[in-house]
Amino acid sequence: MKLKVCEENIEAEQLIPPAQPDGSGIGVNYADAYIKPFNLVLEGGETLTCKRKGLKIVLALGDQKGEALLCKRSHGPDVKTILRRALEEAAESAGTVFSVDQGIVYLESGI
Repeated sequence: MKLKVCEENIEAEQLIPPAQPDGSGIGVNYADAYIKPFNLVLEGGETLTCKRKGLKIVLALGDQKGEALLCKRSHGPDVKTILRRALEEAAESAGTVFSVDQGIVYLESGI
């Protein structure tokens, strides 16, 4: 089942270095702003949470939880790509598929 999560937070792009330097090299301010709207209760009653803890992204859909690292070495140097790959990996380890289509964020799951 494909669940609509939210619209992409395009305003977060204003926080991408060098416009808003953060010293991390991976755009932590951008990542925090981008994933903030992911914390919600979906239409089916499932709770979705997404947090950044240091270099780790933790995504949880109901009881399923997945983690991934924001890794500049393998996914950089573009901070958008670094975050997108981390979200895809975290979703995969939680048993879902993360995707963005025409500015809408989706999770696909067997729930």
